[in-house]
Amino acid sequence: MTMSKPVFDRLGLGLWIGAFLIVLALVLWSPHTRTVWQAYIDGSEALLARRPLYNLQSEMGYLYAPAFATLYVPLVKLGPHLGGLLWHIIGFAVLTFAAMRQVRKLGGGELPWLLSFGLFLALPMALGAIRNGQATILLTGACWLLTLSALEGRRAETFFWASVAIIAKPTAVIMLLLVGALRFRLIPVLVLAVLFVLALPYAFAPASYLNDQYRLFAEMLTSMAVDNANHFVPTDFTAPFTKMGLPLPEFGATIVRMVMALFTLCAAVWFDRKLERGTAGLAIFLTATFYMCVFNPRVEPNTYAMIAVPAGLAVALLWREERGGVLASVLSLMLFLTGLTGVERHIQDLTYPWFRPVAVTVIAGSLIWWFWAKAGDKGARDTTMRDKVMNERPVANG
Repeated sequence: MTMSKPVFDRLGLGLWIGAFLIVLALVLWSPHTRTVWQAYIDGSEALLARRPLYNLQSEMGYLYAPAFATLYVPLVKLGPHLGGLLWHIIGFAVLTFAAMRQVRKLGGGELPWLLSFGLFLALPMALGAIRNGQATILLTGACWLLTLSALEGRRAETFFWASVAIIAKPTAVIMLLLVGALRFRLIPVLVLAVLFVLALPYAFAPASYLNDQYRLFAEMLTSMAVDNANHFVPTDFTAPFTKMGLPLPEFGATIVRMVMALFTLCAAVWFDRKLERGTAGLAIFLTATFYMCVFNPRVEPNTYAMIAVPAGLAVALLWREERGGVLASVLSLMLFLTGLTGVERHIQDLTYPWFRPVAVTVIAGSLIWWFWAKAGDKGARDTTMRDKVMNERPVANG
């Protein structure tokens, strides 16, 4: 790390911000090129015109809660240039703020290097979703800040970030369930956030219209979960088997998802109890995003932007704690190169859709194993310290 530290103290953060400035320039130059926000605009315009938000015959289009369409209306009014610019800035700022807050929680030395090197490693995998203006970026930042706030017991912050996460994407409910399992006393706050998001659109549209939209929304979520007869190609853990001509039956895939959900919960509880608070937050969020990327049936290549930054910071932390080493070097190279697989068309054709779930499983699995071992070592040290204190306690003489 002595060779890397002087280079990445500022370089990674500079590249992260510089790449985003280039994205903003591209948005201003051509706001409708390589973007997904037309679906967001269509949703808001449909809400204003009281038209159906959802097309149950299509697996694409507007796939978000009615609250998203409600809050996106001001951006639509600003126009594609200014509105698109502001939308990109909001998502990027929330994600960057979450990464900076996480680094501060980690503590120790070399914090500028930790942030900079982590963002450098994450940039190739995250840049596609940032360029497209996908709600995944806002979802990632909001879920990360939700995790950190909940672990510290901050009710107001937990309510706010839970609300933002649910508005960004319905899959945030996975993070809410995990946080509720870790902090039982925050369950009322999380429930209140869900109710707030569900009730918010009623302040802007008639109840009869919204009742119909929520019914369609529920039908859409159900059909997306059970109906495979569409053109959407999932990039989850089933993709490698499909690529080999051995598609997993839906029942078997569901069993795997349930088992991994239980593992995610167990790992999060272990990290919460055994690791220091800052490290626990990173380990828990990394584990959660691993599940949300690899075991969520509605995954596309850019969904892996969720795990890019937490994985980058985790690799940087591994590098700092272990003073480099083979594992840190290999994971750094894998994370950076995995993000580059979508740059060149021939490589993308070769690796789509099977490579990212395999690579991310190796990267995240190695990091989770390292956190698990670190937690075990800390628990063993704490036990030894308690035994030592008990043995050294003075004994009363009769």
